[in-house]
Amino acid sequence: MVKITKEAALEYHASGRPGKIEVKPTKPYHTQTDLSLAYSPGVAFPCLEIQQTPDDVYKYTDKGNLVAVISNGTAVLGLGDIGAMSGKPVMEGKGLLFKIYGGIDVFDIEVDEKDPDKFCEAVEKIAPSFGGINLEDIKAPECFAIEERLKRTLDIPVMHDDQHGTAIISAAGLKNALEVAGKDITKVRIVVNGAGAAAISCTKLYVALGARKENIVMLDSKGVITSDRERLTPQKALFATDRRDVHTLEEAIKGADVFVGLSKGNVLSQDMVRSMADNPIVFALANPVPEISYEDAMAARPDVLMSTGRSDYPNQINNVIGFPYIFRGALDVHARAINEEMKMAAVLAIADLAKKPVPEVVNQVYHVNDLTFGRQYFIPKPVDPRLITEVSAAVAKAAIDSGVARKEITDWEAYKENLKQLLGQETKLTRNLHAAAKRHPQRVVFAEGGHQTMMKAAVQAKQEGICQPILLGNPDRLHRMADRLKLDLTDIQIIDMRADQEQGRRATYAKHLAEKRARQGYTFQEAYDKMYERNYFGMMMVEHGDADAFITGLYTKYSNTIKVAKEVIGIRPDYSTFATMHILNTQKGTFYLADTLINRHPEKNTLVDIAKLAAQSVRFFNEEPRIAMISYSNFGTDEAGSPVKVHEAVAEMQRLYPDLAIDGEMQVNFAMNKELRDDKYPFNKLKGLDVNTLVFPNMSAANGSYKLLQALDPDIEIIGPIQMGLNKPIHFTDFECSVRDVVNITAVAVIDAYVDKLLKAREA
Repeated sequence: MVKITKEAALEYHASGRPGKIEVKPTKPYHTQTDLSLAYSPGVAFPCLEIQQTPDDVYKYTDKGNLVAVISNGTAVLGLGDIGAMSGKPVMEGKGLLFKIYGGIDVFDIEVDEKDPDKFCEAVEKIAPSFGGINLEDIKAPECFAIEERLKRTLDIPVMHDDQHGTAIISAAGLKNALEVAGKDITKVRIVVNGAGAAAISCTKLYVALGARKENIVMLDSKGVITSDRERLTPQKALFATDRRDVHTLEEAIKGADVFVGLSKGNVLSQDMVRSMADNPIVFALANPVPEISYEDAMAARPDVLMSTGRSDYPNQINNVIGFPYIFRGALDVHARAINEEMKMAAVLAIADLAKKPVPEVVNQVYHVNDLTFGRQYFIPKPVDPRLITEVSAAVAKAAIDSGVARKEITDWEAYKENLKQLLGQETKLTRNLHAAAKRHPQRVVFAEGGHQTMMKAAVQAKQEGICQPILLGNPDRLHRMADRLKLDLTDIQIIDMRADQEQGRRATYAKHLAEKRARQGYTFQEAYDKMYERNYFGMMMVEHGDADAFITGLYTKYSNTIKVAKEVIGIRPDYSTFATMHILNTQKGTFYLADTLINRHPEKNTLVDIAKLAAQSVRFFNEEPRIAMISYSNFGTDEAGSPVKVHEAVAEMQRLYPDLAIDGEMQVNFAMNKELRDDKYPFNKLKGLDVNTLVFPNMSAANGSYKLLQALDPDIEIIGPIQMGLNKPIHFTDFECSVRDVVNITAVAVIDAYVDKLLKAREA
């Protein structure tokens, strides 16, 4: 675990713009018309609509996506009662988590009021602004009364996350841990050390799951809470035991199946853990120091199933697994409350998710390959991208079924897809690519079968039904790697191009290549020797019809791959070159950039080919190309250097394709701002159009542009490089590509191969 210093933490919060959150406008605001619509006089119209139909506030404002994180600072993290203002960094942090995990906007509100009734009055007065209220860091027992009153008086979701967030995640963990241990929740003995807000809420939820009150012993700072103790709060009285034989934690823990600690560090000894039943479950959730360290617990009992609140150990109980998605689901149906049915739905959804195969992105973040349901993994990781779809949908459905929703959801698959798009997990383009590939899966050769990323991508593509993978590599080595990575290579063809049994295939391919390149001086022996190289062999599989598409590039330099592709596959007729394109999915739309990898310093005719290929490729993705050819000058203002080549290429394209929306040369800002472009150059052929395709004057400009945008905004989704102009579907990756990137390129290659087959069938 990275050590956090005071200096680093203060610098993080103070550097640049102070704090962690900001407000951003969601509508245009650059013109006077925009401002008149946003404020006076245009704003009056939605105000009057809301006055007539109050629920229209969800239609015309951000209420349906806005949560208030409210605290009085009386129980801030492990710091205690430090005051409302001092707790503001925590509330801002909570807002940040809401946004990055749930796409939910937050105003953090610190109320300087300890009196529960007055605090509630303040919250009730501001509640119309919000779609939900997240109560945070309010001490017990006041937090119970505050939440109960606000849930009664407000018609929007109210949840005290310190209580219910911890309860929901730990209940999901307990359900799964009991399953791993082979124990029945109705029979296990549970010891809860702590009797604050979180402990009470957790124990209530355990009972709702089936735990029996008579099997539960709860302790506070005075020891075991017994029914004969005087002046018990109503909350503690719920779990007071009638047993008289236990008074201390040491006595209560003997023979217990489950320990849940919501108290303070280092109160559970190794001897106490040893005294527990077989396969004990220990949830040591005090932070930052747990009731017993992970190392001490495992040393005491190797059979222990362990959870902590820390991210550096397995099975972290982390509230971020729950609250963003619980509120997401509640907000999306305009719920009036977060009720017990919704909380239980979240518990079951989280528990079920841990039993499903883990996405590759989770393995990458935690640098592991073997996360499977069991002792070391019975709670989903906070970075699991499926949480937003599975938990939010479960909560939303429970809200509808229990009658607290104002809005119905009928198409649940569409709802889940929208959630993926909300956080940038998946765009409409990516979804359509994968869907098209699944309809027509093809045989795809993966050159670097022994590369971890390539193998994972091939397996994932097969699991998704995108393609029939063929891996090149030594079978024994590939199977050993698959075993280490926990990957299933069943029904995936592996070809060892160096094996003796492939001698006949190598000879056939070599003969084919030697004949094809005879006028370039190729001999059979030279061609045969090249068949020991993965790129030659794999591309010849496609050329010869033994495969439909080919993916390479994780090991090989582009210059070598380009050379092989030209020799083996060849460039399409009527073109002098081929090129690559990167697709950028941004908040402002989808953009196509070319040529990003192949042609370093293109001349006019090469630029014409690149523009033609770009137009065809954009249509391939079912969009009408609107092309700006980029330079550092505008429409002939510079009469030397690359602008001249671009200017001439534009003229040639306009002559060849008078109906194509293409113009230039122009600077990038004019390409991207149609108002600026049309005002300064009203004659342009892109007038009134938003450009979606950028053709750059050289590879440095194109490559640097997409990588700069990627570096500035990591939320931009990039698909590519996508090959344009070769005779067969040969596609490239690079060493920076993730598994997801390779799967996306595979989907493109599959569609490319299918379209190629259709075209050839029509020609025949």
